[in-house]
Amino acid sequence: MKAEGKLMKMLTGYAASHQHPFNIFVHMIGIPTILLGVLIPLTWTGFEILGFHFYLAHVVLAGFVLFYLTLDVIFAVVFAIGAYLLTILAAKLGSYPGNTGWIIAAACFFGGYAAQFVGHAVEKSMPVLIKHPIQANLAAPFFTVVELFKLLGLREELFDAVQHQIAEQRANQSSR
Repeated sequence: MKAEGKLMKMLTGYAASHQHPFNIFVHMIGIPTILLGVLIPLTWTGFEILGFHFYLAHVVLAGFVLFYLTLDVIFAVVFAIGAYLLTILAAKLGSYPGNTGWIIAAACFFGGYAAQFVGHAVEKSMPVLIKHPIQANLAAPFFTVVELFKLLGLREELFDAVQHQIAEQRANQSSR
């Protein structure tokens, strides 16, 4: 399967459940918040290579970036930059004394997921997380980058193609 086909399949599948503007807005905030909640404890373990310090968070995010590179180079690079900045914030929040880091991480993680469910309740759609939890957690951070491009009016032809495919799928389902 070529990258453009894989990208379109992933975006169409994810975007079909994320059409309502409120749901998209909630996801644009909730997904990075969930990611922050995951990254905080991953900054507590690190190692050095050639004088550079890396966190376990960097290793996990590198895996995401490698996967995203198979979908789209531009989106993957933008994700990598955002993820790096989020890791810096996670390390700062995780360095607070006592259990503060755990409390912030838990609040981000569970609060972000709660927001997702509220967004889907407004949209009246089942969260992709329920149907495909692994796929949803891989696709969601990528989708926020894609949605950012859409909000900025960039790569509009891609979004038009995604919406066209969603409309075709819905038409095919309703004709059955």
